Amino acid sequence: MSILPIERLVEEQSPELKAVGRKVLEGTRLSSEDGLLLFETATLSYAGALANHVREQKHGDNTYFNRNFHIEPTNVCVFSCHFCSYSRLYAKREEGWEFSIEDMLNIVKKYDGKPETEVHIVGGVHPKMNLYFFVDLLKAIRAHRPDLHIKGFTAVELDYMFRKARVSVEEGLTILRDAGLQSMPGGGAEIFNEEVRQKICADKVDGAGWLHIHETAHKLGMHSNATMLYGHVESYADRVDHMLRLRELQDRTGGFNTFIPLKFRNGDNDMSHVPEVSLVEDLKCYAIARLFLDNFPHLKAYWPMLGRKNAQLSLAFGVNDIDGTIDDTTKIYSMAGSEEQTPAMTTEEIVTLIKQVRRKPVERDTLYNVIAAY
Repeated sequence: MSILPIERLVEEQSPELKAVGRKVLEGTRLSSEDGLLLFETATLSYAGALANHVREQKHGDNTYFNRNFHIEPTNVCVFSCHFCSYSRLYAKREEGWEFSIEDMLNIVKKYDGKPETEVHIVGGVHPKMNLYFFVDLLKAIRAHRPDLHIKGFTAVELDYMFRKARVSVEEGLTILRDAGLQSMPGGGAEIFNEEVRQKICADKVDGAGWLHIHETAHKLGMHSNATMLYGHVESYADRVDHMLRLRELQDRTGGFNTFIPLKFRNGDNDMSHVPEVSLVEDLKCYAIARLFLDNFPHLKAYWPMLGRKNAQLSLAFGVNDIDGTIDDTTKIYSMAGSEEQTPAMTTEEIVTLIKQVRRKPVERDTLYNVIAAY
């Protein structure tokens, strides 16, 4: 019986890393200690080979994308996250933008007659854009284009909306769902460890609150994504703890579609003195996420943040989704110095990008129902 290259690679490792590799090959769940060991001692080639093995077991060469566009209602924000290059404090709102419902509906109308399947709505936390402002926005979008899937609002935005409206999380999410909200992005998770949050984003919803909002959404029948902001002042143990809490919630609800590691970018923010981590560290983080989050069906690389070439590389390190066409000028990462300053790709460009690394492009909707294979 022949030995597969991945099996041979596992046998070449130290006893500790060999044990982790065998767990992966056997489909046994990794412990927190296993995750930390991979971060601290595994080579990129080893972690990547294991992650690619799992990726191909789950998805073969299929690599997913969708046709989406973003609406960012405002970059005016009541919070002051130190890593953020995007927001403008409410006191300095003349430096930012504030869209009206009509402005945002006009953005939606730009895509009339086009095959976009999702609108992604996320932005700053503006005190005048309250729960019922967004209810009116959702109803307007739904009335104009009922076929468009509306994914919107981070847990940070939602927590502020609900507290200001004096409604519970369940009540608030039910109001938004009934107005047309169908799923949620994963932003605002950052790192759940409270000591780290106090250093980087002390004044917004904490990790427990973020998890509670997503768990409630799942119980109401809404799917969501999850993120982790890595590469700043957190430790490897903080990353593992973050992913463990997500894995435990996914065990309870099954409501997460995908996990998206987000790289800290240090351009023009209060943490510009913190150096960015290397591409090697990026790819290793993706690979270990694929190995540790065994109950997450998908792992996404957000290509505007990584850049197109690096997103291609990530497809060999556990990633099976590179987001969508992003047909706009989304600013959250470009203002922090990301690789893509005007992030937009046509469907043809995404298909080509995926095929160039010998993967199979698959167009999906928000909930990963297949629309077309290329």
